[in-house]
Amino acid sequence: MTVEDILARLVAVPSVVGRPNAAIVECVADLLAGTGARVAVLPGPEGDRANLFATLGPADRPGLILSGHTDVVPAGEPDWRSDPFHLTVEGDRLVGRGTSDMKGFLAAALAAFRALAGRTLQKPIHLAFSYDEEAGCRGVPHMIARLPELCAKPEAAVIGEPSGLVPILGHKGKAAARIAVQGRSGHSSRPDLALNAVHAMTEVLAVALASEAVCKVGPLDADFAPPWSTVQIGIVAGGEALNVIPATCRAELEARAVPGVSPAALLEPVRAALSGLEARGFATAWEWIADYPGLALPREAGIARCLAALTGQAPIAAVSYGTEAGLFQAAGIDAIVCGPGDIARAHKANEYIERAELEAARVLIERLCLDFAT
Repeated sequence: MTVEDILARLVAVPSVVGRPNAAIVECVADLLAGTGARVAVLPGPEGDRANLFATLGPADRPGLILSGHTDVVPAGEPDWRSDPFHLTVEGDRLVGRGTSDMKGFLAAALAAFRALAGRTLQKPIHLAFSYDEEAGCRGVPHMIARLPELCAKPEAAVIGEPSGLVPILGHKGKAAARIAVQGRSGHSSRPDLALNAVHAMTEVLAVALASEAVCKVGPLDADFAPPWSTVQIGIVAGGEALNVIPATCRAELEARAVPGVSPAALLEPVRAALSGLEARGFATAWEWIADYPGLALPREAGIARCLAALTGQAPIAAVSYGTEAGLFQAAGIDAIVCGPGDIARAHKANEYIERAELEAARVLIERLCLDFAT
């Protein structure tokens, strides 16, 4: 089975974020059959989703993790030229949802695992395939928490987000929250008899804007654009008619933090302001959507030097998007981002990976595993 065959099987499973994922987990387990890998399916607290962790080699020694997520974003864009869940060949392009983000990497890692079958490995190679990364890295923390029962603490993790196979050393962390204010409706001519939820929400959002201004003072990191942490309000909704005092208002906001700064901590003043409304008769709600730390891997780290040598590419200091890598680093595992494809193609109609990119990823991962484990 070629790496393209593997990718075709993965793309054919519509493993959309936030939905039950037994089908993609079973697909991956089936592709590992016959390799000798020890496969652990790790259900998450949702009950209908699971991570998958697989190992080749001696699990009691520090090993290498190849990490990726099995979920993809929905494919509802109207301008797809083909079925997004059927791998379609268009010249040198392999088109389908998830080909770049990030089933191309999963296919290359699985092909490498199959190639390693039967070899004597001095160190283990692990696959760590998570769920609901696209919803804010929700699945992988549960898998990381179970690593001590699955293997010795790994030396390093390669997170295969699309980077054009250029190693990436850093990214910002992110926290996001969904908030709501419940007041009391009434006629706009008698605001004294009502509680205007939109007015109350503006007070909370003003605190978010003030937090954004404070972030520009520092800490600063010149590897990022912008070099400061950010707070952004993305959604605000409330009200029914101009002459009706709105009883409800909701908002969604996020913080993106340079490494060393807690993104959740940046939103704490907003949370405090929201809670403060309750003393005035409002009901409030706060729901975390995402919370993961930034990544900052030293250039001299072993996995960085190894990938620089294998790819012939100097590592990039930082990128603007976030990944699961920061969570692995927070667990004490050196983590780096390096995968095939282009992030600019992700989350769009006619997403694709080039055949040459997919094959280059297969070769790179196989060489990396052999260098590391034999």
